Amino acid sequence: MSVSTTQLTVADLLEDFTDAGPDDLHTEYQRLVGALWIDGELTDEALAATPALVAYLDRAGDDRKGYVIILLALLAEAEYPAVDGEVATAVRQGLDRYLELVGDAVKGRPLTLALLYLLSHFPGDRDRILAAVEHLNLDPGDQSRLDRALRTLDLDAPDLGALWPSPSVWQMTDDERAFNQEWVATLTPAQITTNWENDTRTLLGYSGAKAYFAVRFGAPVVAGGAVSPGDAAAPAAVPPAPADSGTELFARHADAFRCTSCSGPLDFDHDIVRCDACSTRYPLARGILDLSEGVSESAADVPDDATANLLSKLAEMPSLGVYYESVLRPAFLRIAGGNWGGAVTLADEDAYVAQHIRPVDGPVLDVAAGAGRWTTVVAETVGQDRLIALDMGLPMLTVLRGKLPEVPAVRGSALDIPFGDATMGAVNCWNALHAFPDDAAKAIAEVGRVLRPGGTFTLMTFLFDSDPIARYFQASHYFPSRVEGMLLFELDEVTRWLADAGMTVQDASGPGSFAFITAVRN
Repeated sequence: MSVSTTQLTVADLLEDFTDAGPDDLHTEYQRLVGALWIDGELTDEALAATPALVAYLDRAGDDRKGYVIILLALLAEAEYPAVDGEVATAVRQGLDRYLELVGDAVKGRPLTLALLYLLSHFPGDRDRILAAVEHLNLDPGDQSRLDRALRTLDLDAPDLGALWPSPSVWQMTDDERAFNQEWVATLTPAQITTNWENDTRTLLGYSGAKAYFAVRFGAPVVAGGAVSPGDAAAPAAVPPAPADSGTELFARHADAFRCTSCSGPLDFDHDIVRCDACSTRYPLARGILDLSEGVSESAADVPDDATANLLSKLAEMPSLGVYYESVLRPAFLRIAGGNWGGAVTLADEDAYVAQHIRPVDGPVLDVAAGAGRWTTVVAETVGQDRLIALDMGLPMLTVLRGKLPEVPAVRGSALDIPFGDATMGAVNCWNALHAFPDDAAKAIAEVGRVLRPGGTFTLMTFLFDSDPIARYFQASHYFPSRVEGMLLFELDEVTRWLADAGMTVQDASGPGSFAFITAVRN
């Protein structure tokens, strides 16, 4: 525990919180929280104050109960993965009272969401809790998150991955389930435990963020209506990628490409892709060029083996690209951008890209294009024949190719963009920079390198919330791209990276934690 320098007693802070008017409520709540919990760590006053917080629920008004319940959950969570620490045990002493409140709760109300978040911290009382919430007929997302949070790890049959934003939204095929199980089978018991705990933290982060928004602002919604039962729309079918694997899609931009081995030019003649300078060949299948895995021509059977390997990888988890757009991305916007109220719509994002991308001569690059949602918007603005899509995820590129058969797709890294200096007329990177936050400055430097003078760089990413509790929930997400927890940005560091890359910011806007940015290459 850290040492608190709070001068007022917790009783004083509770009274100030009780007496606060609407304009002062959030400030007084932050003072109360800060006396007991700072950035996920408990202060020395936390243990002694917990019984007073539990007792406060008996006299708190309905507009204050949810706040205190979230604080109790944060206190219990601070000791995770231990669920029987002294503070967590003190919080659990109020379980009877929490379940009484659940008995009077109504599905979807802010107080109910706060109670679900708090109850998720007591796996030892799983059966009792699940029985208590049964009458609520919870939406599948809330029910499955609660159910998973209350489970304990079985090392012989661990339930890992495919859980966020809720287990209920993942409808994998037998082949995809087998693929996931093969990955789990490679893990040691220690790795399984770490992944299990990170999965649990991530689900708690989502439940907590949802509850915290609800308590402050009202029941979450998304553009066009209430949050759907699974917290996301059901995924659509995977669109088929065109079978054509010829080089003609890429040849029209041949002068821009470079070899990732030696930076030499690439030759797109004779239906193969090779670098004459270092004799490296690159696999190409279904309009996807894999520049991440060049193979020396001295190896035996290079063309057949490399292409077969690429085709095999294209078949792994093909629905992931669709899940991203219909399930994962909307949930991510709610977590990273605080978009529980639907302040930012797809139409808002579309309009920004269309209005701000202004290419000079040369092809237009969509970096970290994903499944192609905003590649489509860029294509509508500049034309498919001028566009190139770049991403490291083959399932994403497979979906993109199904949508945009005239757009060449390149598997390559945003940290080593496989194009020559000053070859791109414009670059777009939408909802992706935070996927490699530790290397974001390097990615921006690469954009500056390939962008021609006067060309625009349109960017959407997320900033850390100024509210310490919301910021904690943002960071409490442990995705494969960064197992240490989610890392977002501060606006001044992004603008500094852009300046270092030779770009001048023309626009920086966006509500909440969204950052919509347009910069121009000097």
